[in-house]
Amino acid sequence: MIFGILKDIKEGENRVICTPMEVRSIVASGHQVLAQKNCGLGSNFTDDQYRDAGAEIVDTMEEMYRRCDMVAKVKEFEPVEFDLIRKDQILLGCIHPAGHPEEVDAILKSGCIAFTAEDSHRYGSPNCEAAGKQGALFGLESMLTINGGKGKYVGGFVGAPGMNVLIMGAGIVGQGALEVLYALGANCTVMDINVGVLRSTSAKYNGKINTMFCNQETIASVLPQTDMVLNCVKWPKQRKDFLITREMLKLMEPGSVLVDISNDDPGAIESSHETHHDNPRYVENGIVHYCVSNIPGAVAYSTSVSYAAIMLPLILSILNNGVEETCVADGYYRRSLTAYKGYLTHEETSAIQGKPWIQPEIILGIQDRKLDLAPNATSSRSKNYIEL
Repeated sequence: MIFGILKDIKEGENRVICTPMEVRSIVASGHQVLAQKNCGLGSNFTDDQYRDAGAEIVDTMEEMYRRCDMVAKVKEFEPVEFDLIRKDQILLGCIHPAGHPEEVDAILKSGCIAFTAEDSHRYGSPNCEAAGKQGALFGLESMLTINGGKGKYVGGFVGAPGMNVLIMGAGIVGQGALEVLYALGANCTVMDINVGVLRSTSAKYNGKINTMFCNQETIASVLPQTDMVLNCVKWPKQRKDFLITREMLKLMEPGSVLVDISNDDPGAIESSHETHHDNPRYVENGIVHYCVSNIPGAVAYSTSVSYAAIMLPLILSILNNGVEETCVADGYYRRSLTAYKGYLTHEETSAIQGKPWIQPEIILGIQDRKLDLAPNATSSRSKNYIEL
């Protein structure tokens, strides 16, 4: 097959889906690799490195779509790409389909086969770890007096106490943020709705962090003493309520910081809206908001190396074994199938957008085979089925 590495064109995105190392593995498996010109430049990988690994450098996005059986990128597919997608072509990227109806419409119209990468991770995405760790550092940067924060140092100085930090959500993102902030001396409180996760997190830090059940009431009780909040909660898209409302911001001291790492739309923070690296902060009700939606893009080399290694098995499975066998062998890959030749196969998207869908195993005709099982990717459910 001909596999194509697209250059990501989303604002502020510098990562690349495959480094030259993965190119060598794909070529060694007998496939041809095309790499769009400068696809890895933002991550410090040159076109010469891709050539040395066995890739052909292609100048334009149009040629990539015209020649490749499968194309892959890190982030969503942009409107400028919609008309280039071909029938039966395989797409792979962080499509985030439930939140991007126009992108889904274009994918369905094209008749392509699309996988959304964020649902394919059995052990969690390295992008989540990067977002948590780097998001914590950006939060500390936002706390600086020169950036509008109240100027509190994370670990404190002699006679001046350190920061009180609230981390909402103890998944991979929250654990990454906690690791950084605890190591730097912050007084950390972690909230989650999973008591088992809170217990194991507390044990990991020998009881030296605070843990609380996560709801609006517990959050409100600690906000007056909190210098920085990090939202690491994956908020169900169908919910219309918030964990932190605009009114609750008044409980915090002016110059405090809110870092919305999850940055869902709609999300858990009422006052949050997407920002970008060139203008990352704004102030509302006296609180400095950092709401960049692409935090891992700021450490593009490290995240690309980590992410590409995680994505390689899925890419090789599709190239070597085909879509059907890939979806039989791995339930996480099967649940990431978003569209198949004009049919929506992503339950969350159906639930959020009201579009009819069909289960991947049915459209692929593999429902009677022994399938690897995987948990549902989200809590969203839809019975708006397509009947064949």
